[in-house]
Amino acid sequence: MADCLFCQIVEKKVPARVVLEDERAVAFEDIHPQAPVHVLVIPRRHIATTADLTTADRELVGDLVLMADRIARARLGEGRGYRLVMNCGAEAGQSVFHVHLHLLGGRPMTWPPG
Repeated sequence: MADCLFCQIVEKKVPARVVLEDERAVAFEDIHPQAPVHVLVIPRRHIATTADLTTADRELVGDLVLMADRIARARLGEGRGYRLVMNCGAEAGQSVFHVHLHLLGGRPMTWPPG
């Protein structure tokens, strides 16, 4: 999608500090980090919200989670806790309408979030 910021990052039309990428996903530093480790993991394919995911996307969502875990282990070390967040829609705080997973870590997390 031409006007999607994250699609432009995937296409390397907009710069980002890429942490890890493969054939299905790209992970990059959040430009407004909320924790010492704050990485966004996105599918290369444009999907606007988690409500737009289908059963055919099960493996893709698993790939996003596994990529986030790999980054968390590398950045935080084995056994450290971290949070994974996916917002769906404006009311939930989604500001870029391309599915993305937030990896947050490196500090104690409180509950409830937000």
